[in-house]
Amino acid sequence: MRIGVDVGGTNTDAVLMDQGKVLAWTKQPTSADVETGVADAIRSILSQSGVSPARIASVTIGTTHFVNALVERRELDRVGVLRLASPSGEALPPLTGWPRDLVECIDRRCYLLPGGYEVDGREMASLDENALRAAAVELRDDGVTAIAITCAFSPINAEMEHRAAAIVRESHPDATITLSSEIGRIGFIERENSAILNAALTTLARRVVRSFARACAAIGVSAPLYISQNDGTLASATQAEAYPVMTMGSGPTNSMRGAAFLSGLGDAIVMDVGGTTTDIGALSSGYPRESAISADIGGVRTNFRMPDVLAIGLGGGTRVHLDPALYGATELDEAAFRIGPDSLGYRLAQEGMLFGGNTLTTSDLARLAGIVSFGSADGLPVLSSTVLAALQARMRTMLEDGVDRMKTARGAVPVLAVGGGNFLIPDDLRGVSQVIRPPHAEVANAVGAAIAQAGAQVERVISYEAMDREAAIEHVAQLAREQVLTNGGDPATLATVDIEETPLSYLPGRAVQVRVRVVADLLPPPSIGASHAA
Repeated sequence: MRIGVDVGGTNTDAVLMDQGKVLAWTKQPTSADVETGVADAIRSILSQSGVSPARIASVTIGTTHFVNALVERRELDRVGVLRLASPSGEALPPLTGWPRDLVECIDRRCYLLPGGYEVDGREMASLDENALRAAAVELRDDGVTAIAITCAFSPINAEMEHRAAAIVRESHPDATITLSSEIGRIGFIERENSAILNAALTTLARRVVRSFARACAAIGVSAPLYISQNDGTLASATQAEAYPVMTMGSGPTNSMRGAAFLSGLGDAIVMDVGGTTTDIGALSSGYPRESAISADIGGVRTNFRMPDVLAIGLGGGTRVHLDPALYGATELDEAAFRIGPDSLGYRLAQEGMLFGGNTLTTSDLARLAGIVSFGSADGLPVLSSTVLAALQARMRTMLEDGVDRMKTARGAVPVLAVGGGNFLIPDDLRGVSQVIRPPHAEVANAVGAAIAQAGAQVERVISYEAMDREAAIEHVAQLAREQVLTNGGDPATLATVDIEETPLSYLPGRAVQVRVRVVADLLPPPSIGASHAA
């Protein structure tokens, strides 16, 4: 049995699953201390099902805490930035183009040092070990423990970054070091940005992940703890503490994976409607389509793996801006009203008209239209049919435009409607073949976390003149398989889900960037497997 939890800004959703079947599920308010809300959610599903904590094989948690911290500019560490690319890599200093308030939050200390490689792997400049030691001592004396090291073309050759990290640790034993080669792709600035953001989240990641572990331990669940990543695969608690940026897109990813699992469809558009936004993504063979462009996180361009997701300002708590004098209008100009993008979020239960408040929201419109039955209709305004139809038409247009923006080909496509606010999605939309609401759609995000697999993605630049194409792909795939097994994957379920080849025409020798992604089901803990065998 596996537990999946998704910690959102408003609700914490949890499911208990046994061999693909949902045994229990719940939605609990997200607590300020994280730990309490997660513990309450897990305790609730165990109580519903009567299942002993000892029977749980794994707990997987998805969280928005890290991306929220960056967006809200809170709980970020001071960062020491070591760039190994001088003298040629000094044209654009680190953090160029970053929002000023974010730069001030991390209070960075930057060092531009000799080093790096050319695009073909040749050394560009020798590493200056004395300068590195001096920088490490300065950072140690200044109390900066989060350090990001970036070397030119380190995804092709990471040796210099690893040597630099070893030197820094000699002089600064308390340092927590992020290497850009372990996070981002070849693009230098975006990769450096990713490493800096990861370093800034060091303390928060440690606190949040350990609070999840305490929440599980408090109710007697001793199963392994995993954190879901951007690509729908799992990271161990230790990996998540080291690489929090790899989990920042896990919310939409979990919803899409859960939608695919619950519906049985591998190729579709997923619309996940929460309290504040509707996240629209595309499924390809059961996995989220990966973004082909640099992801913007908190105003910073990055290049680590992220799902291709479009977020629109329409959710269950989205405010409807309409003058009360127009509630009974028989004609309504489009300029006379606005839907969103602001939302009541977690305040919906206090300020929404359905719950006795004074703010008109999209949930109120759904109740007036007879789509939902929750809340009380006593406090709702009387809207004319003209006004209600105009507001619903605007929401429909927002959703249809979102689907069109995510489609890659002409023709109607199926849409999977999930999330607590999926009632806002009409049963018929332009450009959509059918709208499917799978069972347990409200907690598809937690289902996605529960079914997540161990995975790994490895990319290498290889010359097809030096190595046969099939042998090269197999070499990269084998590296990915080894990582999956290290992450707890079952050898019997190893599967290659994606192979991507990108010719690098500016390099000699028919150079190609080969990227291979492999997944596998988790191996059950020995005690669980033994009890099943018995």
